[in-house]
Amino acid sequence: MRLSAHDISYAYIPGRPVLTGLSLEIGGKEVLFLLGPNGSGKTTLLECLGGLRKPQRGKVLLEGRDVYALPPRARAKYLGYVPQVHRPVFGFRVWEVVLMGRAPHLGPLSTPGKEDLRETAWALEAVGLAELAERPYTELSGGELRLALIARGLAQGVKFLFLDEPDAHLDPGHQHRVLALIGGLAERGLAPVVASHNPNNALHYGGRVVLLGAGRLLASGPPGEVLTPGWLRELYGVEFELLVGEHGRRALIPAQGGSDSNASTGRARGSGSRYSRESAESLPAARKA
Repeated sequence: MRLSAHDISYAYIPGRPVLTGLSLEIGGKEVLFLLGPNGSGKTTLLECLGGLRKPQRGKVLLEGRDVYALPPRARAKYLGYVPQVHRPVFGFRVWEVVLMGRAPHLGPLSTPGKEDLRETAWALEAVGLAELAERPYTELSGGELRLALIARGLAQGVKFLFLDEPDAHLDPGHQHRVLALIGGLAERGLAPVVASHNPNNALHYGGRVVLLGAGRLLASGPPGEVLTPGWLRELYGVEFELLVGEHGRRALIPAQGGSDSNASTGRARGSGSRYSRESAESLPAARKA
């Protein structure tokens, strides 16, 4: 199943577009990461693709059908959205919040059945919240709230899941668990789209990376082609170093200053580092959008 955006634009204030003429195709067994600085349009793009915010120009098509011509309930069977922020008000239990993800599959007067409860239990287990299922949602920590929202998105059973910074507020262990889970979903045929500020997560877990700058698609391609110091400097306005570990694992870090007197040594700062520095020129160039 394919989802595509065709020349979409959106502005909250007339004359100041957040998205400008952006085209993108999603589908296949890959995790797509959206990277860009604050205000680059990542959240707005997720909302437009996820059926929550209709573009003011252009179209979003699901297998050739206009997403915004579909009834909301039908749309929600295919497109799911995990927001960046959600402030709980009512004291629902955690499992009840996750069960709400099954709403598109229920009739107006029907009650959840065995399949709905099974999907809810699976989603809670998948994100590591099974032991907190009976806890009031209002008593969760910031990281636990993120996990509950992700679980609700998983329980929804969609084909495309849009996640706005799902790694935010999570400790490294839960970050790895959630991102590995997202990668596993792609292998099962679901297409996750992840907005993130962390290029290393995109480097390690992404199948494709899209760079957004000022509401425009700057580059798209495999992580090894797009996530280079040169592209990241253009995107964020700071120098990055690509460090390569002794087993070939890579890490991107902001450089400390505009120049580095130790560059010729082939070692990262710190005499005990096991990482070597790899320049942007030694990597393949990204494909321009």
